[in-house]
Amino acid sequence: MASLAHVALWTRDLDAARFWRDYFGAQVGEPYRSARREGFVSRFVTLAGCGQIELMTGPWLSACTEEEAARERVGWDHVAVSLGSREAVDRLARRCAADGRLVSPARVTGDGFYEAVIAMPDGVRVEITA
Repeated sequence: MASLAHVALWTRDLDAARFWRDYFGAQVGEPYRSARREGFVSRFVTLAGCGQIELMTGPWLSACTEEEAARERVGWDHVAVSLGSREAVDRLARRCAADGRLVSPARVTGDGFYEAVIAMPDGVRVEITA
């Protein structure tokens, strides 16, 4: 039986890990600095009951512009985190709106999900679902 171990996200701001701690109560691991790939640093964020996210960075990421980083491209589009209820989605969406992180307000999507979309500090989208 297979299970998802973790997902990995490139970010320019490894301190974005505090986003996961502050908004989702995640445990944040210490940074790992690769001895084999100069400049590569990562840290794991552990969400209670649903796995880990590896945040990764390197000096080569500064070479792309904000516009290039925000452009849609082939690959993962977002991470979705289930909060367990519509009330929890609404509560976090209000908090993120006040903090300037709300991308799309809570709604029922065409495929039946109750969700809102928020953004990490570098713009990576995170769906929050009931």
